[in-house]
Amino acid sequence: MATTGIDATSALDVSHKRVIFASSLGTVFEWYDFYLYGSLAAIIAKQFFSGLNEASGFVFALLAFAAGFAVRPFGAIVFGRIGDLVGRKYTFLITILIMGLSTFLVGVLPSYGSIGVAAPVILIALRLLQGLALGGEYGGAATYVAEHAPHGKRGLYTSFIQITATFGLFLSLLIILGCKAMLGPKFDTWGWRIPFLLSSVLLAVSVYIRLQLSESPVFQQMKAEGKHSKAPLTESFARWGNLKIVILALLGATAGQAVVWYAGQFYAMYFLGTTLKIEATTTQLMIAAALLLGTPFFVLFGWLSDKVGRKPVVLAGCLLAALTYFPIFKGLTHYGNPAIEAASVSAPIRVTADPQDCNVQIDLIGKKVFTSSCDVAKSFLAKRGVPYENVSAAPGTVAVISVGGKDFTSFDGSAMAKPDFTARSTAFAEAVGAAVNEAGYPAKADPATINKPMVILLLWILVIYVTMVYGPIAAWLVEMFPTRIRYTSMSLPYHIGNGWFGGFLPSVSFGIVAATGNFYAGLWYPIIIAAMTFVIGALFVKETKDVDINA
Repeated sequence: MATTGIDATSALDVSHKRVIFASSLGTVFEWYDFYLYGSLAAIIAKQFFSGLNEASGFVFALLAFAAGFAVRPFGAIVFGRIGDLVGRKYTFLITILIMGLSTFLVGVLPSYGSIGVAAPVILIALRLLQGLALGGEYGGAATYVAEHAPHGKRGLYTSFIQITATFGLFLSLLIILGCKAMLGPKFDTWGWRIPFLLSSVLLAVSVYIRLQLSESPVFQQMKAEGKHSKAPLTESFARWGNLKIVILALLGATAGQAVVWYAGQFYAMYFLGTTLKIEATTTQLMIAAALLLGTPFFVLFGWLSDKVGRKPVVLAGCLLAALTYFPIFKGLTHYGNPAIEAASVSAPIRVTADPQDCNVQIDLIGKKVFTSSCDVAKSFLAKRGVPYENVSAAPGTVAVISVGGKDFTSFDGSAMAKPDFTARSTAFAEAVGAAVNEAGYPAKADPATINKPMVILLLWILVIYVTMVYGPIAAWLVEMFPTRIRYTSMSLPYHIGNGWFGGFLPSVSFGIVAATGNFYAGLWYPIIIAAMTFVIGALFVKETKDVDINA
């Protein structure tokens, strides 16, 4: 049936709509499960990592979030192999069962205050199970839909799967906001568990829908002809011809796509809430608004990739992100918390210290005490969450904090008794804190000064970049590999890119911010990766939109 424009409804016949709906809806629920943790990271840090200091607890919570991403490539290998041996349908039916049950168990897991260190250990174990399941989910859904799609419309068809990640986040935010509105302060104590427990309902619906599907016709034909792979892992990764494509797909496509996606959604959300100190509900509502406005562009860019190619659309998104992240995030500060911006200009904060005396203000085991003069100074600044500049001093110099020209000399507490160190630290923090307050650095963003339309506009631009890199990526990956090893081959670069390059972005970027005191230094990570993908993709990765995937 001939179509014009991007009328997605007329472009899909009834059977194809059913395939896309069933695959996409189930994937929405999976992403909902996975994103709950990311959206509630600050609360989870208090519930399961309360034995650590504030900065360490939050970073460790982000690392636990990233643990789910870390194992995604292994899930891709395990479930990708099963998918190429047994079939697409039953493999990604298994993945949703594992995902849903793991999420439900997070909702009933006792906190650190109840069972001690066992709580974060079990939490991380459940996160690992979620990551394994998601490692097998995406490749199955993308391959299944692409193998049902007619030639020339794979970008359009698979773009509906790409929407699911944003819909999953959007759904999780809506349920979180609804629970907060109904429960008030109780949400932070026990109400946060409700969104996790609701996953059992979503799981039942998803399993029912997926049971109605039949196997991919391309896979059925290949298996009937005896052409399916007997050793998909060997064919995918032990033969240089295919392994080279896997490596190029990772470095020249999915790595950049991943960091643009996670910077535009998760890092932006954490930046508003943690760095700019905007109230959580306000942050989530602005993120949700930007996602709602940007979601149709997944389909637009998927359709466009059918016309002009996958490569130019994805790489353009990477390039735009690399060139504009700094001004966009500085704009978020300007419109989201102008008081921080104004104070950093009128009364900049500097730490003058011997670099050898300074340690990163993160304690992952909750046992380290920061006692050097530099650490005492930076510990206060990290807890207060204000930007500062580092100035190197001669070896042995006692650290000095300068707030708008006023100097506060720190002290070396390494030889002090604990009560004396605590008293001296408290007095130092009170003195510097008074100067920071006087200089205009706010403890929280003033709701009256937030320019919400401009913040949403900037967030929407970030989401547009996400839709550019993510809308066509499934079709691009599916088309790179032959049917017999497609599930395995495409899943690994996708999940190394999104699991490692993207999944570790929040913790790596906030670690850079903690080490430097510069609010924007963490952006160098996604900028460098996106620029790398643009260069490698432009030079070495082939266009695939006209490839016959039945071959």
